[in-house]
Amino acid sequence: MDIYASDDEKGEEIKQWWRDNGRSVIIACVATALAVFGGRYWVDYKSTQALKASHAYQQVSRALANGDSITAAAASDNLFTDFSTSPYSIFSAFDMASNAVKNNDNAAAQTYLNWVVSNADLSAHKELAQLRLAQVLFLDSKFDEALLLADKASSDAFSSLWSELKGDIYIEQAKPDQARTAYQQALFTIKQGEPRQQILQIKLDDVVASNNG
Repeated sequence: MDIYASDDEKGEEIKQWWRDNGRSVIIACVATALAVFGGRYWVDYKSTQALKASHAYQQVSRALANGDSITAAAASDNLFTDFSTSPYSIFSAFDMASNAVKNNDNAAAQTYLNWVVSNADLSAHKELAQLRLAQVLFLDSKFDEALLLADKASSDAFSSLWSELKGDIYIEQAKPDQARTAYQQALFTIKQGEPRQQILQIKLDDVVASNNG
């Protein structure tokens, strides 16, 4: 705009600029307002969903603490259906699996753990679910299935636990040499000072003693 133009000329230039660009300005303002509103709505929605999921998980925890497995199962199903992407659904599945094992319902435990494997976002949750699933299979004397999961495991975080489980499986399969190797590997990968270290050493010593005997 010419700073030396008259007021009338300036006014006409402004009107012309608005005629040429007004629509774009309005669209940009509306888009910005919608983006701000949409962002706030999404944050509020996520916060509300997280709160609802938290309440549902509290229902599961209270029901389990009171020995009410039916109510706990219903609350868990609600989490799985309405809040499947929430970490609370994962926590609920783990709790329900533990409760099922305690009640000698290993089939239900496997169902809950398989749900975690299929739905968890974090690899640590998936790996823990696979480990516990293998442990449940071991309890059911499904040694080959449990060993298959153990052989596929690639988690460094649970490597010692996987090796220990393999040792336990080999003991049940009367394979002391493989069991000894597995327990040695479990001891090699465990962190020094962990309580399991002594248990693993006892298992290894028992294998060596029985093999020598």
